[in-house]
Amino acid sequence: MVAPISVPWSSPTSSRARESRDLGTLPAVKSSVEALEGNKVKVTVEVDEAEFETDLDAAFKRLAKEIKLPGFRPGKAPRKVLEARIGGEYARQEAFREGLPDYYVEAVKEHAVDVIGPPEFEITDGQDAGAVTFEAVVEVRPSVAISGYEALEVQIPSPQVSAEDIEEALDRMRGQFGTLETVDRAAEQDDRILIDIRVIHEGEPVEGLTADDYLYQVGMGAVVPELDEHLTGASAGDELTFSAEHPDEDEEAPLEFTVTVKEVQTTVLPEIDDEYAKANSEFETAVELRADVEARLGKARLTQAVTAHRNAVAEALALLVPDDELPEALIALEVENRAQDMAMRLQAQGLTLNQYMQFTGTSREDMLAELRGSAINTAKLDLALRAVAEAEGLDVTDEELDAEFLQVAQQVSRTLDQVRAEFAAAGQFPAVRSDLQKNRALDWLVERSKPVDDEGNAIDVSLLVLPEEPEIDHDHDHDHDHDHDHATEGDAE
Repeated sequence: MVAPISVPWSSPTSSRARESRDLGTLPAVKSSVEALEGNKVKVTVEVDEAEFETDLDAAFKRLAKEIKLPGFRPGKAPRKVLEARIGGEYARQEAFREGLPDYYVEAVKEHAVDVIGPPEFEITDGQDAGAVTFEAVVEVRPSVAISGYEALEVQIPSPQVSAEDIEEALDRMRGQFGTLETVDRAAEQDDRILIDIRVIHEGEPVEGLTADDYLYQVGMGAVVPELDEHLTGASAGDELTFSAEHPDEDEEAPLEFTVTVKEVQTTVLPEIDDEYAKANSEFETAVELRADVEARLGKARLTQAVTAHRNAVAEALALLVPDDELPEALIALEVENRAQDMAMRLQAQGLTLNQYMQFTGTSREDMLAELRGSAINTAKLDLALRAVAEAEGLDVTDEELDAEFLQVAQQVSRTLDQVRAEFAAAGQFPAVRSDLQKNRALDWLVERSKPVDDEGNAIDVSLLVLPEEPEIDHDHDHDHDHDHDHATEGDAE
């Protein structure tokens, strides 16, 4: 038995190039796969003596660089000299350590084995000389059977826009041009109040909280909650005295407030009329402006609902996979992928994982626990989507696969044949086909789901479809820019 070898099992390509040879097509290398119990398979690889000789020769060349022999420069000692000095057994073990992972990876690619964990190697023939046969036992992605997915009920925000929604959006637009006017009434939420304020703490005035003619907005919570409570309902001429707990927890003595109300002011919003539309938008009439706000708000709401719908269906589907059907190796794989993605994103910002943890005060254990939580959900969703695709016969044709490769080719300025060949060489055809199948499965589930709003009212699935974006005419003269932001999605929302 050879000790487990570290293999790049999560990668479709081998850890080092073998002179651009496709080992899976060499007559000198034969491989087979046998299903075992416990969600594992046994990959058997046979390498004839002549083929393995190339690995032995490479091993001796590496050893020649490491071993100093009198009369020879580093890396220049002949193989026969090294064999006489150290024997052939050590070099053969080195060839096993470096060569077997490559043969294993190529066998996995050839048979499209969906591995989720590191393999355990055992050399069954050729330990000392001649052709080599080894076995690699590895855990593979399981298949699960789920039920109850045909009509998932999910809660999402309504895509419908109400009259109140439109008025709120218009009010936010009007608020940009509001004016303050003094009113003869008690103060209400969002009113501005002109006050003289005095605050004492332990007999001393509090710097920054003593001022005359200070214009304060009721409800903004900028000082202490008690100030907003006492100003609500106050009128011009009122003098308010009250105590409030000090914001600093270490201070036991309260703050003593004295507030004189001098004026109550309210914001007066302009009317949305034709004059307002002409002055503050690209439209000539208030009707056109209102219609534009409604359209923008409707698009934003629909986009939000469509995204929430798809996410909610995915979350509901993942819940159908029992915890005990989720292999620990699959969780570990997802955690590793997330950690690598995070490290790459941080690297792009000039940070390492250790620096990020120091800056955020996060321990490695906490970070891994957080990654594990999301990894479990992703792993469940992955298994569930595969199960739905298989159960419903949601296959992907070669033409659809080529369409996916064509998109990649256009993005990287390569030909379809070039991209297809690169994916084939990397053994990525099964992964791409699987991703397309999972997307199709999610589409299938979304179309058959039963969405409801936050009040439990059914939402017609046919309404949850985004309109297709029109194709851009690059030859058209764009002298006039019609994209004004007076009523942006932010205003709409």
